[in-house]
Amino acid sequence: MRGESNSNDKIQFSLVYAEGKSWSGKEIVVRALPNTINSARFGFVVSRRIGKAVVRNHIKRLLREIVRQIPVKPGWDIVIIARVPAAAANFENLGKSVRGLLTRAGLNGG
Repeated sequence: MRGESNSNDKIQFSLVYAEGKSWSGKEIVVRALPNTINSARFGFVVSRRIGKAVVRNHIKRLLREIVRQIPVKPGWDIVIIARVPAAAANFENLGKSVRGLLTRAGLNGG
């Protein structure tokens, strides 16, 4: 996923939340909005409802690795939001959920 980066800017996050389209599953929610650059940017949201810091960081690491392995169309800001069931999900289940939602969103492929 060369050229892709993580989205850290609060303005970008709020723009994706306000104007982006969302697709939801059991473990995660994907929100996406087209951007003006020719690469996909990702942001990850894991709230304190999910668990303590160790659990939240583990889920973020899993999601980053899953996204790294999936080819995604360039030109999108994508925010992946973990739901409470994500804490009990393993790598394979989270991967299936992310792939399924990105496919439903039409963002899968590169």
